[in-house]
Amino acid sequence: MPQRLLRTAAAALTVVSGLAAAPGTAQALDRVSLEQVPLEQFSLPPIFAAPDRLTVEVTGTGRAVDGSYRLECGPAGGTHPEATRACDRLTDLSADGGDPFAPVPSGAVCTLQHGGNATARITGRWHGRYVDAEFSRTDGCEISRWNGLVPVLPGTGPA
Repeated sequence: MPQRLLRTAAAALTVVSGLAAAPGTAQALDRVSLEQVPLEQFSLPPIFAAPDRLTVEVTGTGRAVDGSYRLECGPAGGTHPEATRACDRLTDLSADGGDPFAPVPSGAVCTLQHGGNATARITGRWHGRYVDAEFSRTDGCEISRWNGLVPVLPGTGPA
C-alpha cells in the first residue's frame, strides 16, 4: 500500500474516531508503515461490505422450478421465488459460524438411496466469502444436505 494512501487512511481514522490531532501528527503519520498498523484497524464498516448475493442454478427436478435464480439478502430480493424465506434459512444455518454450503464430510456413512436426478449449484458471496457449492440427491447424505437448504433449493415434493 503506498505510504500516501496509508497516511490518508490513518488521518481519516483519526478524524472519524473523534481524536484530536495533536501538533506533529502529520509528521508521525509519515513514519507509519503497514507493518506497524494492525489490518483490523482498517476493516470496512458493514455498510461497505460486499452484499450477500447468490446465484442458484437448479436442473433435473422435472418440475417448473428448474432454472437460474438470483438471491440477494439484506434486504431480501432478486429473482428467487422465496427470497425472504431463503435468506432467513441461510441466516439460521450461518448462526454460530455454521457453513450452510459445506460439503458432506469425507468418511461420512451415507445410506444407498437415490433421491432423483436434481442437481444444483450455488455461487456468489455469503457473509463476505465466496461460495461455489454443488448439490445433488445421489445418496442419503446428499439428500439430507439438499433438504437442509430448502427453500434456498426447491423442495422435491409434488409441484
